[in-house]
Amino acid sequence: MSDQSGTTRRAARLELDERVATRLRDRLPVVAERTVSAITAEVPAYSGTLTGTMRDKIENAVRLALGTFLQLLEKAQSADPSTPLTPALEAAYALGSGEARSGRSMDALLAAYRVGARVAWREVSTTTVRSGLAAETVAEFAELMFAYIDELSAASVAGHADELASAGRVRRRYLERLIQQLLAGEPEEILRRSAERADWPPPKTLTVVLLPRSNVRAVLAPLSPHTLESGEDLPGVELAEEMAVLLVPDMHGRCRTQLIRILHGHRAVLGPARPWSRVGASYERATRALGLGLGQPQAEAPIDTEQHLAELVLSMDPEGLADLRAQALQPLATLPPATAHRLVETLRSWLLHQGRRDDVAADLFVHPQTVRYRMGKLRELYGDRLHDPATVLALTLALAMPPAAPEPD
Repeated sequence: MSDQSGTTRRAARLELDERVATRLRDRLPVVAERTVSAITAEVPAYSGTLTGTMRDKIENAVRLALGTFLQLLEKAQSADPSTPLTPALEAAYALGSGEARSGRSMDALLAAYRVGARVAWREVSTTTVRSGLAAETVAEFAELMFAYIDELSAASVAGHADELASAGRVRRRYLERLIQQLLAGEPEEILRRSAERADWPPPKTLTVVLLPRSNVRAVLAPLSPHTLESGEDLPGVELAEEMAVLLVPDMHGRCRTQLIRILHGHRAVLGPARPWSRVGASYERATRALGLGLGQPQAEAPIDTEQHLAELVLSMDPEGLADLRAQALQPLATLPPATAHRLVETLRSWLLHQGRRDDVAADLFVHPQTVRYRMGKLRELYGDRLHDPATVLALTLALAMPPAAPEPD
């Protein structure tokens, strides 16, 4: 604290003789005891807590603060330019930090300062008046004392704010570590220890949501305050746009509809709900859906991976699916590409509609006779294999995704 504080400048204008200073110093133990008693009685947050060793410590702190105040006056009258104010302010700063570490707001401590200032001034003013100080000097004394209390209060507020900021940064690091461990699928024992360290209560389930970072603020507001948000780059996937990952607690079952409604209009991808320690599976599915471009995120409804399970399953082994498709469609290999494409789309529709000719015709926008002709051609190519369950299964899997149109000649 600078020697040029407001309290120091005021002290330089106040004349206090040694006789009054000695009387005030002799009263310090009584003033400290009465100040702590008043704080205990009038500040609910400290009621019942300032006892035993803790009360002794607080009384010593009050004596130190008042003693520093008297030293400040004495220094101001001497040729010594130094000031004892800095240690007192550092102690007040530490007091504010301690309140933050104890989980208390500054309200109680500021109330204690107000009560303490009132009680201390009542005791001090009685001594100064009885010592015969002029009214003008007593008034200056009061101004100085309350300015001193204000500086102590400000130091405590700074200590409280700095401690919260520091604790917030530490907790943020713990939460980031927990998120990385969750997405990496670490063992539950490790996850529980990390969750405890981060002061994060494990829910029943977690659901991964991927969305542009620019949309995160709007989405977080209606979600659980225990929703985890990764501030790091997403592991295991390369994205064209900067995306964020949210781990949303307990949005399983009927609550999933609510989550989809919250995500509406935010270009999100929604993974499945999974037990909290297995949320890595939800992350893996959401990133795979995003990478496959399943219904590329639009400004309207989010991509719900639960509605794209068939595509996700079939995309697990792209080369295997391509081999199965080539094997299942081998009878069509010698046909012109355009002809093969028409027969493939007809066969796919026929399998999906369980051979109902009119439904196939409506699906393909062709006449039922066209369907009959094409299916006749397919029966010539496949023979009895179209009635073989193994062949039907292979064709169903191979044609689960719509066939790509042939390249133009």
